Amino acid sequence: MAQAPIGPGPTTFTLDQTGSNGYTVNSDGTLTNFQVSTTFQAKNIQYTTLPTTANVVNIYSPSAGLWIPDLTGNVIDVLTGFPGKFQLAVPVATTPVMVVGTGVVGQRNYAIAQNVTDSTGVACNVSPRQLTVAGEADAIEVSSFTISARIPLGKCPVYGLQTPDARRVFVLNRGDDTITVINSQNNTLDACVPFVNQSGQTVTCHPSLPLSTSAGLTGASVPSIAGPVYAEYNAATTQLIVADYDGNAVSVIDVSLDVYGNDSATFGTTYTIPVGTNPASVTALYDGSRAYTANQADGTVSEVNLVSHTPVKTLPVNGHPRTVVSVQNSLYGKVYVASPDSPYLTIIRTDQDIIDATVLVPGNIVDVRASSQNASQGNVIVTSRKPGYGQPCYLPPTLLSPTAIAGNPSACSTQP
Repeated sequence: MAQAPIGPGPTTFTLDQTGSNGYTVNSDGTLTNFQVSTTFQAKNIQYTTLPTTANVVNIYSPSAGLWIPDLTGNVIDVLTGFPGKFQLAVPVATTPVMVVGTGVVGQRNYAIAQNVTDSTGVACNVSPRQLTVAGEADAIEVSSFTISARIPLGKCPVYGLQTPDARRVFVLNRGDDTITVINSQNNTLDACVPFVNQSGQTVTCHPSLPLSTSAGLTGASVPSIAGPVYAEYNAATTQLIVADYDGNAVSVIDVSLDVYGNDSATFGTTYTIPVGTNPASVTALYDGSRAYTANQADGTVSEVNLVSHTPVKTLPVNGHPRTVVSVQNSLYGKVYVASPDSPYLTIIRTDQDIIDATVLVPGNIVDVRASSQNASQGNVIVTSRKPGYGQPCYLPPTLLSPTAIAGNPSACSTQP
């Protein structure tokens, strides 16, 4: 439909909440600002020069402005306007790896920090369970750019997301196989003394959710080590769907609330579904019926049923996939799969669960996004994922050994 050059060596990419503006961080220290359009042209692309000392690991793009975790100085760089212009830097805890928010201009955002001194950027990839320090979520008030709370997390927090109603934030801790639950209404951990709500029901809070047997979860197919790296929230079913990279599984978690905004009686109920090797990401169809994982090590996509909580089908794809997204706005949906070591975008048709097409693009694919999942609402995935700091490298451990990563940290984020 359209094609235009951006900056050299893009390392991470995202779209804003409206799905109309995109951003890439490039290897030369620039930030590309482009508009999503079928008439996309090079002359309309604009660039922002980041500080020469900036060490950007992620981008968070709400409906207005940009929030960029910057390891230099342990700050969150806030940019405004389009193209983005630097406004200020907000000091946060050590090693901030991402910013979590609703995607629209809201009350506060959360800076997720690992609190580790890791010059390599791969300690949470090579030996996350050997690290002992806990992470931290710093609540940044949008109105004043001040920190209103410092909330403890688990070890090696790598990814976070907030529900669209801004009531809960979920942070995935790869180092101890837990999900920290933040009650963003109260700006605290989701902790309480059990109480009876207005309808006479007992309410129990859940500050942490386990994902593995070593973390305390029991049940069928639960791995001893999970290693969560990515998750999506499905509004149709009020479920959290988690890709457990080290456990070769998907965790489907009930995170529903009662009518008063408290955790429901079923909150935290978890089903574990086995998938392929090293699922680096997962996407759920808009109706909540099925999910698809990008299994990086074995080059496949697993389809799972979110109603029966069972695996359905496995499809081979090009390369070693790291990204998978879905759209569902017609009689059938489509799933798009991208691999950093392949120039082919694989498209799966969901009514028949077959590979519908493979599209050749000019270069290996860093990432892929959908501007809208259902053609009526905006983009829901407003954060990027740069390899390292616990996020999967561009190649799986089977091809990029921990020894090789430790000896050459840049190998984690180097394009194959």
